[in-house]
Amino acid sequence: MPRKLDWIVSGWALLAGILTFLIVLVTTINTAAFGADKIARLFGENVAGLAGYEDFVRLAISAVALMFFPYCQRQKGHVAVDLFAERFSLRTQIFLERIILLLTVCVALFLAYWMTLGMISAYEDFASSPILGWPNWPFYVPGILSLFLWAVVALMQLRRKP
Repeated sequence: MPRKLDWIVSGWALLAGILTFLIVLVTTINTAAFGADKIARLFGENVAGLAGYEDFVRLAISAVALMFFPYCQRQKGHVAVDLFAERFSLRTQIFLERIILLLTVCVALFLAYWMTLGMISAYEDFASSPILGWPNWPFYVPGILSLFLWAVVALMQLRRKP
């Protein structure tokens, strides 16, 4: 795999990890506020949670969910059925791997196409989060980029000589 693509895939996964950390941090803060509110109510006080917490988490997870796929593909960390395939000849195993990589490219591009249509629809409908009012369509972009990157990684693996 080209070094530049490897760098992009690793950086993309790192960005996904940072966003995941932010999701956990915001969830922890909101949970602590919920607990603090229960205690404060005993004294007639109130502690508010984070406004728009659910909006942020929903939108961030929708972006992060696919961002790990290219890195996982690069590491060949995807689900593999080795229980019965390891008994096949090396030639058959290579053939199966090639078919699976080709299907992966097709599936990733198919999903990218439909996500692009979904993003266009969200943009045209002015879809936004209920509390924060953030537009939904920009949160499709990381998923679409991730799907294209996933397809490129699988394509590079497919082009590689066995």
